Amino acid sequence: VQLVESGGGLVQPGGSLRLSCAASGIIFSIYNMNWYRQAPGKQRELVAGISSGGTTTYTDSVRGRFTISRDNAKNTVYLQMNSLKPEDTAVYYCNARRGAPNYWGQGTQVTVSS
Repeated sequence: VQLVESGGGLVQPGGSLRLSCAASGIIFSIYNMNWYRQAPGKQRELVAGISSGGTTTYTDSVRGRFTISRDNAKNTVYLQMNSLKPEDTAVYYCNARRGAPNYWGQGTQVTVSS
């Protein structure tokens, strides 16, 4: 199983980024997909999730700014991040979950700074 994130980088406050996570080795369409992030010195936190049926959830701090989506034909989940703030700076991880085990990507760095 592989989850490969891409799309991270350095962006100014107020800017946008789109993260992608390409999955292989799983039946992607039946997995719930999530984006987590971990800032230095902080615990990993769930940012957004999308169920196999397309239901989405967001943590309060990103609701209205971030949008999670999936393309089952491409085995890919996306995180569109708008109006980025310095506090969004973290390593962002893709997660695939359907009971146990669940799978993680290697992470992609997002830095929001002027």
